[in-house]
Amino acid sequence: MNKNQPFWQKVKAKLTYIHQEYMKFPTYILLHPLKGFEQFKREKRAKMSVSIVFIIILVFLNILSFQYAGFEVNDNEIRDLNSIAEITYIVSPVILVTLANWAVTTLFDGKGKMKEIFMMISYSLYPMIWATAGALILSNFLTGEEIALYQLVLGLGSFLMGYMVFFGMISIHEYGLGKCLLTILFTAVAASIVIFIFLLGYDLFQKMYGFLYTLYREITLRNLI
Repeated sequence: MNKNQPFWQKVKAKLTYIHQEYMKFPTYILLHPLKGFEQFKREKRAKMSVSIVFIIILVFLNILSFQYAGFEVNDNEIRDLNSIAEITYIVSPVILVTLANWAVTTLFDGKGKMKEIFMMISYSLYPMIWATAGALILSNFLTGEEIALYQLVLGLGSFLMGYMVFFGMISIHEYGLGKCLLTILFTAVAASIVIFIFLLGYDLFQKMYGFLYTLYREITLRNLI
């Protein structure tokens, strides 16, 4: 950007950039997934900054939904809001699927790099961002009999997100339909194994912590006596 440009031109250029990278290109991928992800990979159109911003926006929308969704669909107590948990609900699946898919596709001769897989999944959150925002607004106007519309909007967002991930895997890894479906299946299995190992390790950690804490209290009490 030229430093000698008038301020309004700089603002216009920035807004044009935001429109192109954060709205126009993701929408193009949504409407033309194979061509869009071809540009995503071959022409290096994807940007890590956009990927991270999409994740941040979805986390922010989830926090807003926790607090401000209509009472017909929201029985949460504001005091129960845990921002760390809300961040984890979004970030953990993205990282988990990225790692699982990278590990599986490495064995299946996939062409996608870990960075590309992460960005592909993050860009696929785009329809979910709009769906979450739309559902949040609708929830404050719908009556109990119209809640199906709220669920439809979120369901459509989830479907389109999965749709983008599916075509993204085909393009990023240069797979055919059958091989893509197979790697998705194995990715789900790999992710399940990682979750199982994590839960097992967490349970073991809790038991060890409880044992050591009990041992510490016993030694402390004996010394006091």
